[in-house]
Amino acid sequence: MITPQLINPKSIAVIGASENMEKPGGKALYNVKNGTFEGNLYAINPKSDNIQGVQTFKNVSNLPQTDLAILAIPATMCVSTIKTLLEEKNTKAVIVLSAGFSEMGAEGKKMEQEMAHLADKHNTTLIGPNCIGVMNPLHQSVFTTPVPRMEWKGATLISSSGATCVFILESALSKGLSFSSVFSVGNAGQTCVEDVLEHLNETYELGKSPKTILMYIESIKKPQVLLKNAQELISKGCRLAAVKSGTSDAGGRAAASHTGAMLNSDMAVDALFRKAGIIRCNSRGELTAVGAVLQHPKLNGKRIGIITHAGGPAVMLTDVLSNGGMDVPHLPDEMMSELLVELFEGSSTANPIDILATGTAGQLEKCIRFCDGLNEIDGVVVIFGSPGLFSNADAYRVIREQQESCRKPIYTVLPSIINADKEMEQFVNDGGVFFEDEFVLGNALLSESRYVTPSMEKEVRKLKNETEIKTLLKDKKGLIPTQIGFDLLDLIGVKRPKNKIISTEEEAINAAQELGFPLVMKVVGPTHKSDVGGVILDITSMDGVKENFNRLIGIRNATDVELCQMERGLEVLIGVKKEPGFGHIITCGLGGIFVEILKDIQYALAPVTRSEALQMIRSLKSYKLIQGFRGKEGIDEEVFADVICKVSDLLTIVPKIEEMDLNPLMGHGNHLSAVDVVIKI
Repeated sequence: MITPQLINPKSIAVIGASENMEKPGGKALYNVKNGTFEGNLYAINPKSDNIQGVQTFKNVSNLPQTDLAILAIPATMCVSTIKTLLEEKNTKAVIVLSAGFSEMGAEGKKMEQEMAHLADKHNTTLIGPNCIGVMNPLHQSVFTTPVPRMEWKGATLISSSGATCVFILESALSKGLSFSSVFSVGNAGQTCVEDVLEHLNETYELGKSPKTILMYIESIKKPQVLLKNAQELISKGCRLAAVKSGTSDAGGRAAASHTGAMLNSDMAVDALFRKAGIIRCNSRGELTAVGAVLQHPKLNGKRIGIITHAGGPAVMLTDVLSNGGMDVPHLPDEMMSELLVELFEGSSTANPIDILATGTAGQLEKCIRFCDGLNEIDGVVVIFGSPGLFSNADAYRVIREQQESCRKPIYTVLPSIINADKEMEQFVNDGGVFFEDEFVLGNALLSESRYVTPSMEKEVRKLKNETEIKTLLKDKKGLIPTQIGFDLLDLIGVKRPKNKIISTEEEAINAAQELGFPLVMKVVGPTHKSDVGGVILDITSMDGVKENFNRLIGIRNATDVELCQMERGLEVLIGVKKEPGFGHIITCGLGGIFVEILKDIQYALAPVTRSEALQMIRSLKSYKLIQGFRGKEGIDEEVFADVICKVSDLLTIVPKIEEMDLNPLMGHGNHLSAVDVVIKI
């Protein structure tokens, strides 16, 4: 919950204020005093009567009623101070800059929890502890620099880390990004990144609220809150990008299934971001580069026109875009002849359009306007530096004018950070956003081009045998016996070969006579059957049944032997792993041993819609094999997607499933059969 007093306080008190600008209390007071805040400002310091010209009180009890309090005092004093503020001064927003809480151990964590409890009890927003503060156009309650000019039309930045927040700001401001608000949540004792995102969604106003939201996240405490609010913000026209740090593969180290061993918490984050519609970035630089791209109008397509007066950067940008799946289309002479006559001799219009080092601002304008009118181009990149011979002021003014008037997004690479520094500064002051390096821009454009708008439609599907499914799995825990797993597949409508699980040689002979040849025999008991030599294929005689039964039943931990009809065709996999807090991750890919060798998998967060299932299948590197390749029949992707959706529906009925493998599913055409099943509850 974000209270109005955090966003637009009428009064602010800095607790622990100082004259020393090298102390958080001193710099925070200075930033508020010299910023845009127009309300009543108070300082608290028992040793001073006046600090930085601000009315100063000896202690919190002497304060008037205060909307927002900023604490820059020792951690041990924070709980009692907050108690006084909330109970006596009706304070509804508190920013704790102080460190020394949960990051320091159990005692610090206890104090942090006490502050959060007090804030919850009094319907107050607590930001921090261990943060840099909050900024928006109404007040800049931070103890750091830079403190940029805040504009409501700018981006919003939400950061778990205070120091990282500063570094992101520095990177972003160097590209010309503007900001409407900055939230540094620190340890997130009460208010986390997801809560701020929820506030942005609930208070969104078309035409007034920021359309670009950047996030640095260290811990996702409320995945479903993040998912819901990100999807809703995107449906309102916002675009989101985030870095999630602290990734690990530790979650897959002790797993019962192939899927459990492959998937980890970072993949859960990846799946969550994709479902939410958040562009995932891997570094601060990438985040701000993507943020700069998102500050432009949306790029509708993947075809880029490049205008330059320096061939090298244009060639390098072409390489990055083309290798990443975007297109720098060739523009034929007959299409470009009208433009070519406007340029100096030796210029090229084939795309990249090279107007030469002597190209003028007027020629640049004609090129941009010409490209804006071409149906073959979706967006334009202008690369324009300076050899130091003349001013770029006119060229940069033209770019800004065209960015404001053109239908298509116009991205700008301005590489001359020394020769054209003053012109670049004016470009930014005029509202421009730029890139110093074409490689950085190219990769940011690729990140946006790979983005898929999340589907908000909720598919209503229901398995027919819900009661029977719940009865079958009632009170089951741990690894489920194979035959119960097969019975479950029957109930959810997934095909499987006929099978028998037996424990004696006589039963094996009878089962073989009933099932017919060829047969597969598998050990029952060990989790990874292939690893212990527990799978025998293509058995065609009764002697083979007898011989292999005795070998399989002798494998360590074997309890039974399974005989089943032999399936042929392409092997694929569907798997499930439950990630705490996130829910179930569903994965698909090539099956059998190939999944361990190639690790060609795609995954999504349940529940999975049919369109998501098809997207997973089509994103596999091995998709051509599924389609059918060089005369070998593939698998109908609609049938494959249908099984993925049935597994997803099962998870809504039995959420206690922790892991599940259908590996392999074997098939051809519209036939797909689950040869093996592993389920852990």
